[in-house]
Amino acid sequence: MIIDAHHHLWQPERGYRWLAAPGLERLRRPYLPADLIAETTAAAIDATVLVEGGRCHTDEVAELLGYAATTPVIARVVAWIDLGAPDVAATLAGYRRLPGGEMLAGVRAQVQGETDPGYLDRPEVRHGLAAVAAEGLAFDLVIRSGQLPAAARAAYAVPELTFVLDHLGKPRVDRGDAGLRAWLGPFTELAACPNVTAKLSGLITEAGPGWTPAALGPFVAAAVDLFGPQRLMFGSDWPVCLLAAGYRDVLDALREALPPLAEPQLAEIFGGTAARVYRIS
Repeated sequence: MIIDAHHHLWQPERGYRWLAAPGLERLRRPYLPADLIAETTAAAIDATVLVEGGRCHTDEVAELLGYAATTPVIARVVAWIDLGAPDVAATLAGYRRLPGGEMLAGVRAQVQGETDPGYLDRPEVRHGLAAVAAEGLAFDLVIRSGQLPAAARAAYAVPELTFVLDHLGKPRVDRGDAGLRAWLGPFTELAACPNVTAKLSGLITEAGPGWTPAALGPFVAAAVDLFGPQRLMFGSDWPVCLLAAGYRDVLDALREALPPLAEPQLAEIFGGTAARVYRIS
């Protein structure tokens, strides 16, 4: 069973302001369930996890849950939450009551856009993380490499919560060895937290147009060494990946970039870990 643990769907006119940035023309159109079905069918993907796409509004949650309820390949949803709001628990309970609410398996906030390096240290944010844990949901960490130390502090502070690091914390793959050295120390610290898993996703985008599987290899190998296959999962990051590569290219590149692994270990990365973390049967 192959699970894509990270992809998006969106309709730009509904408020995805970040898509207006220069260089994102390829993404500036609707990506809908029919598009996803075409890609996953061609790549022989069995199930997916639909992740919020940066709209940062509760209205998006009902839309994503609706997609999941009517699209068999979408097994679970990771929705947006304002971690610092005083009513996180009530908001999550409201998500559960929406049509398709049983498909909700996790939430995330756009922490990568926070200018305060101590955002995850704020008392109200820690309170929000505890509310996510109490609801039995995972929390996806969409952060940049400079935010890895704060993420580790949060993971140690809320040990009852399962954290999922998106895109390995966005290392600067385009900088080669220098990018690897700058990222490896704080990444190692986060990997030491037993309640953290990570997604092998988004790396081609970080590598840029000149990417090769060999360029991804050192970052992937470090993740396998530090997390182990049982705490890693494949994610396409489609359609964001289209800035550098197609859906099938991402899947094939990860297979090539991985170090030699036994079949049971590969099964963990390409399905088992995601099934456990997001409760996919």
